[in-house]
Amino acid sequence: MSSIYPAPLLDEVEIRSGRPPIVRAEITSDATRWTAEHREALRAVVAEHGCVLIRGLGLRDVAGASAVFEQLSTRLMAEREAFAPRRIYADGVYSSAQWPPSQPMCMHHEQSYALEVPGLMLFVCLTAPHQGGATGVADAATVLEELPAALTERFEREGWLLTRSYNDEIGSSLIEAFGTDERGAVENYCRANAIEFAWQPDGALRTRQRRNAVIRHPVNGLRCWFNQVAFLNEWTLAPEVREYLVEVYGADGLPFNTRFGSGDPIGEDVVQLLNKIYEANTAREPWQPGDLMIVDNLRTAHSREPFEGPRDVLVAMADPVRLSDCSPTFEVTAR
Repeated sequence: MSSIYPAPLLDEVEIRSGRPPIVRAEITSDATRWTAEHREALRAVVAEHGCVLIRGLGLRDVAGASAVFEQLSTRLMAEREAFAPRRIYADGVYSSAQWPPSQPMCMHHEQSYALEVPGLMLFVCLTAPHQGGATGVADAATVLEELPAALTERFEREGWLLTRSYNDEIGSSLIEAFGTDERGAVENYCRANAIEFAWQPDGALRTRQRRNAVIRHPVNGLRCWFNQVAFLNEWTLAPEVREYLVEVYGADGLPFNTRFGSGDPIGEDVVQLLNKIYEANTAREPWQPGDLMIVDNLRTAHSREPFEGPRDVLVAMADPVRLSDCSPTFEVTAR
């Protein structure tokens, strides 16, 4: 029986400078069926371009978005080591991270500080903000090419270090990050995932984890700048926010910060350079209600711009990839 939907999509992808690739579905019903029939074609677009925005599916609720996420993925993932709280709508389906609307979420690769990361990020917009709030994307291979050679060589040699100090006021709590606040379970997770940990006198947890900053894509072989060096660094914060956090928690007790893998501080100049190169290579398209975006999380960084008005974007992390399969520049070994 022939399909009522057009099968090929590759020739229908809109490619314009400064915007992500766009496919216009323009259907009135049965977004799940349409997605199932076009699954391989959509994934092929993502394999070629690193991401794609599908417009016209008419997605309006959690059930519809969840069904589409299931069709597109091989497996949805549960989030671990979250840096900001999310609302859980269903297994593997979350709200976007709870981050102040006035503050940008700078370019990053989701869960790049973990040992198993999402191969795909899936987004559905249910409510678009009045202004701003786009999910920008940037090609990680291009970003790597434009970084100074001496800087990338250092990061390849040393990697990057993420430090975290958990508290109940800013960022994720222990339960939100680890699924439990039981010390033994948290410690076991840290040992299994190559995370150094230390309990503070007040009972708070501090952690350190060294990770690769440059990987090779396991499918297409592209070398990619893959980390959250800039996003989770203190110098990316607005000056007044950084000053407040340092005053309250101390320079060594910030909720999160990044360093060179050797432990040396990363200067403000380096963070500004990273964000400048990201911005020069950012593609963005304002959300419209019902939009779906698929992002290759290894090849493509994503961001969230400041916004005004209600914004409801659902998120799923899918198709897990072990970083040990991505030609790491040094081995990270769990204890």
